[in-house]
Amino acid sequence: MAKPRVAVLFGGQNSEHSVSLLGAGSVLAAIDHERYDVIPIGIDREGRWVLAAEKQRFEVEGSTWPAVEGSGTEVALPTAGLVAFEPGQVPVQLGAVDVVFPVMHGAFAEDGTVQGLLELAGVRYVGSGVLASAVGMDKAFMKTVMAAAGLPIGGYVVVTDRAWRLERERVLADVDALGWPVFVKPARAGSSQGISAARDRDELETAVEFARTHDPKVLVEAAIVGREIECAVVESPADEPPLASAPGEIHVEDGHDFFDFEAKYEPGKMDVTVPADIPADVAEQLRTMAVLAFEALGCEGLTRVDFFYTPDGRLVFNEINTMPGFTSLSVAPQLLAHSGISYPQLVERLIQLALNRRVGLR
Repeated sequence: MAKPRVAVLFGGQNSEHSVSLLGAGSVLAAIDHERYDVIPIGIDREGRWVLAAEKQRFEVEGSTWPAVEGSGTEVALPTAGLVAFEPGQVPVQLGAVDVVFPVMHGAFAEDGTVQGLLELAGVRYVGSGVLASAVGMDKAFMKTVMAAAGLPIGGYVVVTDRAWRLERERVLADVDALGWPVFVKPARAGSSQGISAARDRDELETAVEFARTHDPKVLVEAAIVGREIECAVVESPADEPPLASAPGEIHVEDGHDFFDFEAKYEPGKMDVTVPADIPADVAEQLRTMAVLAFEALGCEGLTRVDFFYTPDGRLVFNEINTMPGFTSLSVAPQLLAHSGISYPQLVERLIQLALNRRVGLR
């Protein structure tokens, strides 16, 4: 019998392009190539889908981050709509793909756009669907859903493009009411891109303009004093409840005010303590809340749910990530490894979940 065909999709047109490749390299190394016919497909920064070159880089070399090489053979996913090609180009017939593994982060990738394309094409894929992906990517709507589900969240102000241009004084007054300092984030970006702290109005304006270079919609959050504790949640087969990992605590090297991009991806800048040194009842409460977040959003596959654990013993929901960093050393895989699911087992589990998922509404 023919082996199932798995297309590993990576890259994309956003600031997390290179981060995606790091995860894709780990996935491609972990997939059982004896069991699956694996097709690596990259999306370059101009939006071209190409077969990955044989010598595609998936690692950081010195100060050079990897990128999809757009000179490769272009491919097209069959869809219900039209597919156009530049003059002289010929579609490459790869045959049917059984499942797509989108190791992609950020806008036009993790935010429901790729998922919607795959839904239209009738192709199964790893991870959450359109709605969960879109809401999970938009931190403002994410908080609305989580608050409605009963999860405790911190204070925040949503700054739309129109409000910032036309109602700035009202926005500044709303942020004043949060108290200082605040953290300013693009509403729809990941990997801590575009985030900065502000201690007064002048710093706030600078921080908002910086965040707006990534997204015209910005979130301003009240600072929460507490330890950052994270939990991975993975879908279970056979209608069993989702599995929550042991919680882990993020420790960032001195000199970082928060878990920023440098701390996340430069070697030696952070580490994770698993299990987190918190009381057993708090750990169990956190795991329950992580599963609640997973189900409130209607997630599938894998998520990472982040909380703050405050000095007075409260857990405060921070955010959920529907396609967390996915190298073998990323936080979610580390948490699950401690809970008995190795990285190759996680990759296999996600592929099998996708293969056994029906297409269309579910």
